[in-house]
Amino acid sequence: QVQLVESGGGLVQPGGSLRLSCAVSGSIFRFYAMGWYRQAPGKKRELVARITTSGTTNYADSVKGRFTISRDNAKNTVYLQMNSLKPEDTAVYFCNAHRSVSVGLEDDYWGQGTQVTVSS
Repeated sequence: QVQLVESGGGLVQPGGSLRLSCAVSGSIFRFYAMGWYRQAPGKKRELVARITTSGTTNYADSVKGRFTISRDNAKNTVYLQMNSLKPEDTAVYFCNAHRSVSVGLEDDYWGQGTQVTVSS
């Protein structure tokens, strides 16, 4: 019943910028946190950025200072602004919605993923 629709991926040259969007069915405040993850071929999926209902943000060390996660409450959309892109940023990026049901029990919802390729 929860749908996360991603857009904004594509091919960009090193040093360029992209903005990913994640449109969520219903209010994003149904979830404790919204986040962006990425997975490169042969590698484990990793957290890129996260934002909680209170506005607290977290970033992977590799993207700090270059990526910014934000939200538009009216549009029920979470964004990932990616600047100064590097080839090592190449991956499939996934939108995630996280909800804590009770202590020790959580629900996670995922988008379909969008490909980001940084290459000259």
